[in-house]
Parts: sequence; C-alpha cells; structure tokens
Amino acid sequence: MDDGFVKEYLSLRRETAPMQSFQRWRLPLLTVCVLLILLLWDASGLDLPFELEFGGSGGFPLRDNWFLTEILHDGARSAAWLLALCLCMLVWWPLGVFKRIATVRRLQFALTTLAAVAVVSTLKAFSGASCPWNLADFGGVAQHIPHWSHFFQPDGGSGRCFPAGHASAGFAFIGGYFAFREEAPEIARAWLGFAILAGLLLGMAQQIRGEHFMSHTLWSGWVCWLVAWALDSGFARLARRHLPLELESQPRQDASLLPDGAQHKFHPQIAQIAQISTD
Repeated sequence: MDDGFVKEYLSLRRETAPMQSFQRWRLPLLTVCVLLILLLWDASGLDLPFELEFGGSGGFPLRDNWFLTEILHDGARSAAWLLALCLCMLVWWPLGVFKRIATVRRLQFALTTLAAVAVVSTLKAFSGASCPWNLADFGGVAQHIPHWSHFFQPDGGSGRCFPAGHASAGFAFIGGYFAFREEAPEIARAWLGFAILAGLLLGMAQQIRGEHFMSHTLWSGWVCWLVAWALDSGFARLARRHLPLELESQPRQDASLLPDGAQHKFHPQIAQIAQISTD
C-alpha cells in the first residue's frame, strides 16, 4: 500500500478527530435525550387529557371513520408490508439509490425493518395496558393506569395495547437512516424523516380513533430506533469482518467527516476503510 496515501489519510484523520469524537457520542446522547423526553411525557400525565380531545364517555365518534380505518389503517398497513417486501427484493436486485450501498447494508435495512415490527408486536402481546376505547373514561370497563404499572397491576381490560403496533409500520423504516448514513447521508436523512413522519401520522390516526395514547406512539418510535441502532452495530462488525486483515489493522474514519472529495484521493482500499462507521 502506497505510503503517501496512508500519510495523507492519517493527516486528514487527525484534522477531523474532534468531529469524529462528537460523531461517536452523538447517537448515544440523542437516544438518551429522547428517552428523557418520553419519561417526562409519562410523568406529566397528559395522555388522558390529550385523548379526551377525541372522545368521551360515549366513546370515540371517529372510531369507524372510513378514511381513518380504510386508508390510514388497512391501506397504510398493506403499503408498509409491500415496501418491506420490496426492501427484501432489493437486497439481491438493487435499483436506483440502493446501488450506492453494499449488499450487507441492504440486508441490514430489510432485516431491521422486520425486526423493529417484530419487537414492538412482541412487547404489545405481553402488555397489560388496555386501549383508550376500553377505559371507563370512554365507555369501557378498564381503569386508566400508567402503562408501566400494568406489569404489576392489571387495569381490568383486555390489555395488549402498548406500545403502538400500527405506528411501528412507519417507524420501522428508521433503519434506512443507518443503512445509508455512510455512503449517502442525504438519502439517510430522507429515510429518517419519512419514517418519523409516517409513524407519527399512523399513530395519530389511531389516537383519533381511540386505539392508542400519545405515549404508545412515542414509545413505539423509540423502540424502533433502538432496534435499528443495535442492529447497525452488529452489521458494522459484520462488514469489517469481510475486509482483508491487513486493512482491518488500519485506522477507520467516517468518510462523511473528511473534507469534500478528500476520500477519493486515497487508495480505494483506504477509502473503503473510511466508509465504515465507528459509532
């Protein structure tokens, strides 16, 4: 390997070391900050007052609304599964922007999407928290109890309503951020924005119908983020395992942190190292 390329790479790596340190801690800090916000929302007790805006003792007027049930529930769920199927096919037959990421990253995106939905569905299956429309406040029989208390105290309802399963049909695609963030940061941000907006939209639709509280939706998003981040760490190690041992011993640097065009000055193998995240 040419010493000139290595020296230039190491020099640029030293210049970007402060930014690299920030990048390494960015995701953990963001994850913890969002967690604190969710805990504050739970502690505020705003779930019930917020849901009372959409229903009352007589139930929820828009529970059977055609647009909310046929389009934003059934239609959105079918569209999400179709998109997930497309992601699986794109692993082996990439098109468009998916050609910009390696096979292992395409596989990561597909598996992360399925795993996020599976984790949320599993948590929901074991939850004792009932849906708002089952609560006495809205004409049901269950009592309103904070969802974390349901592990110790049943609310008298059918349970299995926390976190929000339908919202995960949107939040599950957060994995696109992690799959694209190295090679195509702009595409990564687009997937992140799409997933968050889709999850919030689907969650809000179910809140209007009386199936979920706001906290159910927010926790669903956080769980999907956590699943995507955890799998990203595993796939990063898998990607490094495929590099030659001689390259593995070289320093690694996120290519997005290098000056514009600098990553292209290196030997292709050095550039490959630069594209591997160390978050």
